[in-house]
Amino acid sequence: MRAYIIRRLLLIVPTFIGISVLTFALIQLAPGSPIAFKLRGMDGAMKADAATQAIIEQTKALYGLDKPIPVQYALWLSRLVRLDFGNSMKDQRPVMDKIGEALPVTLMFNLLSLFFVYLISIPLGVYSATHPGTVRDSAVTLFLFILYSMPAFWVAMLLILFLGGGEYLDWFPIHGLQSGDAALLPWHLRLLDRLWHMALPLFCLTYGGLAMLSRYMRTGMLDVLRQDYIRTARAYGFAERTVVWKYAMRNSLITIVTLLGGLLPALIGGSIIIETIFSIPGMGRLAFEAVLSRDYPLIMGEVTIAALLTLAGLLLSDLLYVAVDPRIKLG
Repeated sequence: MRAYIIRRLLLIVPTFIGISVLTFALIQLAPGSPIAFKLRGMDGAMKADAATQAIIEQTKALYGLDKPIPVQYALWLSRLVRLDFGNSMKDQRPVMDKIGEALPVTLMFNLLSLFFVYLISIPLGVYSATHPGTVRDSAVTLFLFILYSMPAFWVAMLLILFLGGGEYLDWFPIHGLQSGDAALLPWHLRLLDRLWHMALPLFCLTYGGLAMLSRYMRTGMLDVLRQDYIRTARAYGFAERTVVWKYAMRNSLITIVTLLGGLLPALIGGSIIIETIFSIPGMGRLAFEAVLSRDYPLIMGEVTIAALLTLAGLLLSDLLYVAVDPRIKLG
């Protein structure tokens, strides 16, 4: 086990370098540049008599954009080794500070979303697998497929229209994370105010994963329930609850464990669409703004974190396989 972990950790280094090289090249090849963004007006036209060639060259030299792309990448990698992501080209703030402000917000939403997804989808999948072909199973399947087919941005707009004071009910706020006077409220009222603001975006972040994960759980559970050892356990007279929850469910969790490892970077990356619609200052909205402004240091900072978390999630999945099924050996 230890040797396997060491080998996987060593493989992370070349894999990460490959990911960062491709990302660095792609953002350099993308149309537009942070210099043009700074020197253009809001209508996209270059300001007259302001953007001279001398100013452009001085600005490029200031940000190191006058050097060849391999040199720029080498300088970025040398800073990364020192855990320095540089400063944002948009407002000159350290990238780590901007990520540090957005990361807790995204973690709060995505950890709650992940909790509700697993809390609801696992029992729902187990129920569907233990009652296959029934009217309730068909109804649950139809309802979940309808949920899964609805785009998150469309659902968000419907919730704003019907529940956020659009044209019908004004039950939930649709902007930010707290009311303007929340700082003056007692802590328990501030908590309720925060949950009130989180209700709609949290639902949009949860329902799609809930529908998908419950179907994976149902499929895995059906495969396990057909195994010989399950029939043997029933023949020995074990209660059906014991057979399902103690013997069958553990072995059906391998698929769920695989998905859990892949969800780790999503916890940090956030949702660009939902965070933008509801004006949530999280990682998804931060990444969207960075791409629009061609903020290279901020883009590379977010990609670096996402890449490392993806690689760590894959390793975590392998380790959880052993915890779920001791028959699996890592070598």
